[in-house]
Amino acid sequence: MDKQTLRYAKTHEWVHVEGETAVIGITDFAVNLLSDLVFVELPGVGSSITQGETFGEIESVKAVSDLYAPLSGEVVEVNTELPNHLDWLNSAPFEQGWMLKVKFSDATQLEELLDAQAYAVHCANESH
Repeated sequence: MDKQTLRYAKTHEWVHVEGETAVIGITDFAVNLLSDLVFVELPGVGSSITQGETFGEIESVKAVSDLYAPLSGEVVEVNTELPNHLDWLNSAPFEQGWMLKVKFSDATQLEELLDAQAYAVHCANESH
């Protein structure tokens, strides 16, 4: 997956659009901040998520962090293997480490997300 073509939320979730479906995960920047992941909680298929609201949690030995929906829509698939393979978030957060596939309800929400260059600037500012 080409990280340059993804869209990003300021809360470090990424979106890859496949037709009317969005694949959602968290970025390597977020994984590095959390470090030592021990648990992830994701919604079930058929759940509705709302842009800007929490859809799950991820826990490290340091903290529990909310996962925020970058888009609104219906969850059509969940990476059910991810909770048993949290190492995928370290080794392949943009490939095997995807979390949800969502049939999004409002394509204009994509325009509110950051492109790769703007996300890189956001991360640089956040790490200072």
